[in-house]
Amino acid sequence: MEERKIRVAITQGDTNGVGYEVILKAFADPAMFELCTPIVYGSPKIAAYHRKALNLETNFSIINTAEEARDGRLNLLTCFEDEVKVEMGTPSNEAGQAALKALDRAMTDFRSGLYDVLVTAPINKATIQSPEFKFPGHTEYIETSVGEGQKALMILMNENLRVALVTTHLPIKKVSESITKEAIIEKATIFYKSLKRDFRVSNPRIAILALNPHAGDEGVLGTEEIEILRPAISELADKGIQAFGPYPADGFFGAATYEHFDGVLAMYHDQGLAPFKTIALNTGVNYTAGLPIIRTSPDHGTAFDIAGQGIADENSMRQAIYTAIDIYRNRKEYDEPLQNPLPKLFHEKREDGEKVRFAVFKPNKKTAPEN
Repeated sequence: MEERKIRVAITQGDTNGVGYEVILKAFADPAMFELCTPIVYGSPKIAAYHRKALNLETNFSIINTAEEARDGRLNLLTCFEDEVKVEMGTPSNEAGQAALKALDRAMTDFRSGLYDVLVTAPINKATIQSPEFKFPGHTEYIETSVGEGQKALMILMNENLRVALVTTHLPIKKVSESITKEAIIEKATIFYKSLKRDFRVSNPRIAILALNPHAGDEGVLGTEEIEILRPAISELADKGIQAFGPYPADGFFGAATYEHFDGVLAMYHDQGLAPFKTIALNTGVNYTAGLPIIRTSPDHGTAFDIAGQGIADENSMRQAIYTAIDIYRNRKEYDEPLQNPLPKLFHEKREDGEKVRFAVFKPNKKTAPEN
């Protein structure tokens, strides 16, 4: 029996940005439909507008529920009927709210198990704000919506580098007070588990970046490395997690030291993302680890400056889809042996009038070796 294709939900993002452009370009390649069944959450009218304005030929089929999605085609799910004015490259509250409607519908459908993984096109964090969305970005919104109490970890990655963040969308003046031993241990632990389960790294090595220049120069430029980071690294080692550092970020990336590690934990947004985006070019993917949902995104934003010009590069969107599919398969492979342990059956046997309890292991049909 042929295995069902992985269902990939894709939210439209800001309707005045490059979201539809990179989605339509990614699925102009018929080979994409061999990998997955895509379901775009958005508006057929807006999608058609972008397709015509950009002179793209990618076809899509309009559906009203995720259950209607079919293999071999780009399924476009109607999330709202409202008329939304498209102004390429111009931020607007109308476009922001259209992005939210698609995202909200995708969250509802995930709770109902109607797709396998989620890929989000970029939003404008200012125009999407509303009473329903008071978050600094996708990561925090998704964690609250479907996280089931688990904590999210932002990982920016490509095939050569994975950078995770202790703090994400915080003003710089608030970063230092948010760097605690507990926060570092929490994020490093989520990172470690994700590297094992989502990326199938058997014994992950994690580099921890310093907060201060030159790793504080033994307290001359700051004491966080001595008082917080080193104790956190020591405690992680006690838990069996291979964490090393703290490393000054400039020399660490400048000397390509990251090549010796499976992941890098940065203290704040730009410390990790500025060098990552320089290294990754158009291959970067934003992955939200630590949650029941598998969510990826291109590592670029709405790109209002080039929206509507037809020059947006779809490779990061395509890589985000590939990554989500790979992680789904990795999780399935990692979890499968844990879901069918050998049943332990307890029996009581009376010997010389005394009760003796012993265990009998009964092979599971799926895991028992053949004679």
